[in-house]
Amino acid sequence: MTRILVVDDEPQLLRALRINLAARHYEVAVAPDGGSALRQAADWHPDLVVLDLGLPDMEGVDVIHGLRGWTAIPIIVLSGRAGSQDKVDALDAGADDYVTKPFGIDELLARIRAVSRRSAVHESELARISIGDHVVDLVGKTVSGGVRLTPTEWRLLEILVRNPGKLITQRQLLNDVWGSSYRTETNYLRQYLAQLRRKLEPDPGRPVHLLTEPGMGYRFQP
Repeated sequence: MTRILVVDDEPQLLRALRINLAARHYEVAVAPDGGSALRQAADWHPDLVVLDLGLPDMEGVDVIHGLRGWTAIPIIVLSGRAGSQDKVDALDAGADDYVTKPFGIDELLARIRAVSRRSAVHESELARISIGDHVVDLVGKTVSGGVRLTPTEWRLLEILVRNPGKLITQRQLLNDVWGSSYRTETNYLRQYLAQLRRKLEPDPGRPVHLLTEPGMGYRFQP
């Protein structure tokens, strides 16, 4: 049974999530603040954490840093804040996905299933990835159909396809592909994603695999 730790300072939301998740056969523990969440995670070793960013004793990003110091378990953040920067900071800190409050339980459950599937995927299963009519071979570093990618295009595509369904922030992509001095050059990403879509998407103007989340980053949807 999958263990989920839910961290939020709203008692009614904690109760609702505990009931709904338990009804779907998850084993659930709850924590009302960051300090107790970190202690609970260390003692209980959950398989996944659902974490509110607005906690009474510390920032949710600090909890993510605390967890990432010793575990790679999936983290889904909850945010009631209107801006995207808090979510971006959480994703850069190591969160796997986010849900904006208010949210429906079906949306949260879908995110839980998605990050759980990603965490269970082995390297061998990621060796060959389909994008439209093309197959990307991560071992051979080739794309079927005679498609040729530049080294930069390949590095960008590789990061996305190795994280299927996960939102990768603009800052993370720029840092990993071009280096830390390019973290604000978002025009690079727009240009190279457009090139990848022209080469790989069936309809580049309406991409279904290489997706943009405005102001946040990019996501590969298998």
